[in-house]
Amino acid sequence: MMLKNIFTTVVATTIALSGFAQKNDGTTKSLVNTEKEFAASVAKNGTKAAYAQYAAADAITFSPNPVNAREHYAKAEDTKGLSWAPAYARVSKSGDWGFSTGAYIHEAAEKTYGDYLSIWKMVNGKWQLALDLGTTHNKPLNKVTTKFIEPKEFSRPQYTNDKDIATGRGIILTTEKTLETSLKSYGIAAFSGFLSEEARLLFPGREPIIGKDNMLAFYNSMVSKISFKTTKADKALGGDLAYTYGVATIDYKADLRESFHYVNIYERQPDHNWNLILQIYTPAER
Repeated sequence: MMLKNIFTTVVATTIALSGFAQKNDGTTKSLVNTEKEFAASVAKNGTKAAYAQYAAADAITFSPNPVNAREHYAKAEDTKGLSWAPAYARVSKSGDWGFSTGAYIHEAAEKTYGDYLSIWKMVNGKWQLALDLGTTHNKPLNKVTTKFIEPKEFSRPQYTNDKDIATGRGIILTTEKTLETSLKSYGIAAFSGFLSEEARLLFPGREPIIGKDNMLAFYNSMVSKISFKTTKADKALGGDLAYTYGVATIDYKADLRESFHYVNIYERQPDHNWNLILQIYTPAER
């Protein structure tokens, strides 16, 4: 009986430890689980407590302009009526950086629907929210399909320093500057050389637009000109994923100009070029 009890205790402890490792092991699965736990915490404890627990000290949210997430939700009206679920997620091969996106519902005086983007970073063995924002649209008509992509391999530089990190960010800033220059020279057609085949776009008033051809069709039908003013860039230590955020100015074909905050997520290609795999726009303060 004693041996049985010891065996049971060991098994239970092993399961508990493996669950903890899975939660914080830098995989896409672990990030998705953290995202779901974050959403469950909001439903149970409210936004004040949830953001205090899951957001990094320097995390950014947009309301509508970029603000510190912890400070914003500490002062904002508390709510448990915000729910969401991840539908698409990726993690860098270095396991230190990832993102998820999916549909959300805000239960208030008037129900609001939309899609969110959350960027997460691994800090001391734990996923912490680094940036989040969302778009709004009518009640969705399309069925949501999930796609969670694990890294093909795990690797990260054995040694990194501030100079290496700054150099990596500089590469992404240069990439976005090249995109900006191309858009000025060639118009919307310039996106064709920067979008991955499975890229997706989250734009106000629209359900997610998935696929390079669908994104180009949207831009060509709606937009006359677009420009980006980059605020910040960051790159995963694995060198395969990166993001930027800043302000985009869009001139529509309907003779209207509008400003947005944007986030661009890039993936490094086998030819060492960086392609956009996700874009999101949210209205800037007027």
